[in-house]
Amino acid sequence: MQQRMTYQNQLRKALETSLYQGKTIVFGEGAQSPALMMIGEAPGGEEEKQGRPFVGKAGKNLSAFLEVLGLKREEIYISNVVKLRPVKESPKTGKAVNRPPSGEEIAFFLPFLQEEIAMVAPKVIVTLGNVPLKAVSGEKGAVIGDYHGKPLPLAEGRILFALYHPAAVIYNRSLQAVYDGDLLALRAFLESEGLL
Repeated sequence: MQQRMTYQNQLRKALETSLYQGKTIVFGEGAQSPALMMIGEAPGGEEEKQGRPFVGKAGKNLSAFLEVLGLKREEIYISNVVKLRPVKESPKTGKAVNRPPSGEEIAFFLPFLQEEIAMVAPKVIVTLGNVPLKAVSGEKGAVIGDYHGKPLPLAEGRILFALYHPAAVIYNRSLQAVYDGDLLALRAFLESEGLL
């Protein structure tokens, strides 16, 4: 717990002296020593309001995802690569809407993500989408279509298991069957490793 507080204070200090000062930080949350850590790309509007990761539309999909795995949210650790909501102005409404994180935002938060992974020390890291896949694997050219649904060994004995982002299924219904198959593959992998 002390380690998490130190980590959060370091991130707060870094943000105070950056372009991102004054923005709402959405820290990761979850179990102290989880077998599984899930990483998304960045918080959305609902996450920013509540100060918690994966509580909006994608959070609803995450709940269904966890049900397939037979896990509860409190049993895993959930975070994002970027800890602030990336926004742009909607040309239609003039209101702030989500956008993918920029390369600069990812580069700023990457050392904090790496520290967070070391602190949480999960056995399996499930990345949700391209941004976390690239951040965790260190492969700048990695694309989810090539990596999804199979375990990939990482340093320190960890395993990366890449999945499409739960929101991708909202926007592309044809991914549903692929996503469902990947979830079953993840469940089978976790069972084979004695993690379920």
